[in-house]
Amino acid sequence: MSQKIRILVVGCGHMGVSHARAYHKMSDDFEIVGLVSRGPASRQKLNAEFAGRYAEFSDYAAALARTKPDAVCISTYAETHADYAIAAMEAGAHVFLEKPVADTLADCERVIATARRLNRALVVGYILHVHPSWKKFTELAQTLGKPLVMRMNLNQQSSGPNWETHKNLLRTTSPIVDCGVHYVDVMCRMTGSRPVSVNGIGARLSEEVVPGQINYGHLQVTFADGSVGWYEAGWGPMMSETAFFVKDVIGPRGCVSIVANTAAAAGKSADVDSHSKTESIRLHHSLRRPDGQFAQADEIIDVTDEPNHDELCRREQEVFLRAIRENTDLSAHWQSAIDSLRIVLAADLSFREGRTVKL
Repeated sequence: MSQKIRILVVGCGHMGVSHARAYHKMSDDFEIVGLVSRGPASRQKLNAEFAGRYAEFSDYAAALARTKPDAVCISTYAETHADYAIAAMEAGAHVFLEKPVADTLADCERVIATARRLNRALVVGYILHVHPSWKKFTELAQTLGKPLVMRMNLNQQSSGPNWETHKNLLRTTSPIVDCGVHYVDVMCRMTGSRPVSVNGIGARLSEEVVPGQINYGHLQVTFADGSVGWYEAGWGPMMSETAFFVKDVIGPRGCVSIVANTAAAAGKSADVDSHSKTESIRLHHSLRRPDGQFAQADEIIDVTDEPNHDELCRREQEVFLRAIRENTDLSAHWQSAIDSLRIVLAADLSFREGRTVKL
């Protein structure tokens, strides 16, 4: 059996908790050497799940120096991602890094250049890459012909601790940047085409949000093949639960949609499990008979393998494990991370400058 990978978990919020649970569960392959968070409450609560067996740290640099890990999992706020990831790689560790890679394109490219230079495994947390339903959704979208019209959103009616988390994220990152990278990445894979222009709009809907930041945003992206897509994201106690989850693709041959009636009816848009819940996929064919009526009924594709959020995170760590053990070529994965960040940052710039941004 291969030697266990000693991993330092940095950030003990929603994503850090799920990744730590994955490493704990995959104890044949990973050994957690420490939990790091600035405040004690989150790491103590997480460590209690594991009977307090792991070392706790409040300072990342000190934890990195003391534990000398083989790998580091970073699930902190985006403004720390670049420096934390580069420090880990320069200390000899591989890195699992939550999205986005950084809060600027220059820092994103700096992180990836470091991984290349030092030959480190750098896996970015694009959770939909390991979701079987989203893989199927993407494959079906690619059968609809061109151009594609892609409609996606993820609004979150947040309160209590979730709203506090969102406000912290909003210090440096708008919703269309933080979550948008997932969905524009999907659009790029569906079209297989180059994005050429982006428009963005936004609004600041609460005095609790830092001045100059928006907690609602909408982007529109145009691709070289004529395909178009939009993505909408809003966070906060004012957001509507109506149609918070739209995942819909239209092409000349029909359309395909993710159906999430149960998640929508539950009225829990801020629940991370609802963000990846699919339930079923509806495929509509535009082909008609000579009498003008549709030639076949819509297909409802049941989703038999429907992992919850923790399971999806575990599957991400299987990808990370293979990348480390097998020295996987991650060049395409890194380019995807750069391209999706470029689009959402362009949308943010478009809103702030009131113009279409050419890519």
